[in-house]
Amino acid sequence: MARHIHLLIIDPQNDFCDLPDDERGGNTPALPVPGAHVDMLRLAALIEQGGGGITEITVTFDSHQRLDIAHPGFWRQGDGSPVAPFTQIRAANVRTGQFLPRRADALPRVIAYLEALENAHRYFHMVWPVHCELGSWGHNAHRAVRHAYNRWEETTGNTVEKILKGLNPWTEHFSAIRAEIPDPDSPDTLVNDALLDRLAAADKILIAGEAGSHCAKGTVEDLIEYRPKTTKRIALLTDCISPVTGFETAQRVFIETMRARGAQIATSAEILPTLV
Repeated sequence: MARHIHLLIIDPQNDFCDLPDDERGGNTPALPVPGAHVDMLRLAALIEQGGGGITEITVTFDSHQRLDIAHPGFWRQGDGSPVAPFTQIRAANVRTGQFLPRRADALPRVIAYLEALENAHRYFHMVWPVHCELGSWGHNAHRAVRHAYNRWEETTGNTVEKILKGLNPWTEHFSAIRAEIPDPDSPDTLVNDALLDRLAAADKILIAGEAGSHCAKGTVEDLIEYRPKTTKRIALLTDCISPVTGFETAQRVFIETMRARGAQIATSAEILPTLV
């Protein structure tokens, strides 16, 4: 019997790829992950060569407004000066006035959010460069990956499912399954049961994309939290995933934790023979 194999591609977007100059078209990636471009070339080759064995493909897109709680323009320092990218902000910093939202009326909501995020014990709040802004070049999928999954669609007659995450500017949304702090009044931040059910229906779930320290990591952690029986059906394609600079340990611990829990840890070259 043919196996049901679901390829889940996390955020294969230009802003996360350390693209060479001839791939940029005069643009500059906002948050390039070292190794991501080569990751995406390997992933594209896997789809091109093994696409006949892939039943479903889902692609997630980090998707932000310009003014977002994780972008510099949302914030100011206590003296009114700008907040630089890669600044970590905790609830205590806001309570003391070291960092403040530009909108004074947002203060109670911001403090409540930061406290909830810290109590979740998964991430501290980071201000990132403006990235994956809707309508921008950086939001687009890596060219080779897009061409590969487009050809898969044309060859198989199946449609790639595309999921936008991060549209709510009041919460981080690393995971494709849910926002870090879901907002009951914002359905797109809540647990995505439809995606969970589609993934749980597969015999094998291949995971690739960026970054292994954040969005890919958070997605897999949430997948096994909400659908624990999928754990041993997951295959992390380690040569198609890289960490954000400075967060290499987070990815390493994530991969070893998944290995210990029974997920498959493999390269795209090791997976390819199972698809052909």
